[in-house]
Amino acid sequence: GDTPSVTVNDSGPGIVHSLLCHRQGGDSEAFARRAIQSLLRKLKEKRDELDALVAAVTSGGAQPGQCVTVQRTLDGRLQVAGRKGFPHVIYARLWRWPDLHKNELKPARFCQFAFDLKCDIVCVNPYHYERVGTPGSARPPRPVKEEFVHDCVLTPSLPHPGPPMLQPPVSTHPGECPPPSLAPMGAVTPPQKPPFCPVPGPEFWCSIAYFEQDVQVGEIFKVPSSCPSVVVDGYVDPSGGARFCLGQLSNVQRCAASERARLHIGKGVQLEWRGEGDVWMRCRSEHAVFVQSFYLDREAGRAPGDAVHKVYPGAHIKVFDLRQCHRQMQQQAATAQAAATAQAAAVAGTIPGAGSVGGIAPAIGLSVAAGLGVDDLRRLCLVRLSFVKGWGPDYPRASITCTPCWIEVHLHRALQLLDHVLHALPDAHA
Repeated sequence: GDTPSVTVNDSGPGIVHSLLCHRQGGDSEAFARRAIQSLLRKLKEKRDELDALVAAVTSGGAQPGQCVTVQRTLDGRLQVAGRKGFPHVIYARLWRWPDLHKNELKPARFCQFAFDLKCDIVCVNPYHYERVGTPGSARPPRPVKEEFVHDCVLTPSLPHPGPPMLQPPVSTHPGECPPPSLAPMGAVTPPQKPPFCPVPGPEFWCSIAYFEQDVQVGEIFKVPSSCPSVVVDGYVDPSGGARFCLGQLSNVQRCAASERARLHIGKGVQLEWRGEGDVWMRCRSEHAVFVQSFYLDREAGRAPGDAVHKVYPGAHIKVFDLRQCHRQMQQQAATAQAAATAQAAAVAGTIPGAGSVGGIAPAIGLSVAAGLGVDDLRRLCLVRLSFVKGWGPDYPRASITCTPCWIEVHLHRALQLLDHVLHALPDAHA
């Protein structure tokens, strides 16, 4: 069946990275990392509890899930990175309230192993506790949505170790496309021209193709550069603009699995274009989405194309980095070019011992020797995501083309850079 993978991906470093992205400041990143690693070791044999923790933290409490438990110590305190503290307080500070005092927490009624119940195990799920105002407490509890932070999307009242990446609000002029009306998340501005490429920015920042299994359905949806934010949802508004509504697209060959999955796309996802061409995604659906992203692979320490990243409802993550993509395409093109040139030289007989075939080298492209073609490089400029259903080793579907409904996002600025890289390559003749 559809047993979900444990988290965004299945590697330990990937889980740590995903949870670390949601820390709320306060303690140092080094302490937070050690606290997370310590907790993951304790949850090693409790996969369902680990899954619940990741879902609770990455959804900002939208999915509080079950209790996440550790063994109670004799004095009730836990030692993390040479520091002692009550376990439920340590993790509530880490992911919710950095200035929390230990007397300010009370358990939610549904928590079965709350610290105050004095059980042999203690629940440390930060969304199983509420903050209560006590004399001298720094501030009252805030709504869950405001507390949710991912990477550099900041809650204004919280300290943060780095400069915020939120951009100034977009000014909307007649003829421009206003960003869709959403929960507040920081307005974004269209990217500026990257300094590493002289080509002017594209008219459209991305185009989105929708598929059901291996069949493309409907026309490609192009998003103009004046609309840095676009929503892909399951509804039926045909007017386009900053919304691509998949519910309106008909497919005479639609299978039952696609019919069912389409009912659950709901509010779908929001894609934002930021900075020089980076892309962020927010999961607005009530169901997880599954993402193929070279940027997330690299962040999780996986080989490119090796992982499927599960993104929970409410999560807001970066899925594409233009500079990293540019470096990767330059490296891969250069490697392929070197291999093609060596092959051409061997064919031409200019390498000692290689033998001569008349001294004339055929025109050998990128695909020879390195086994890498333009299509391989073009994949660096894509992000793919499946709604509702996953694929890969944890699921019955081997590839994204077996999932009932999915999209492929072509990023035009990255394709411009790829074209620039390919033009800059010398001919592969000996």
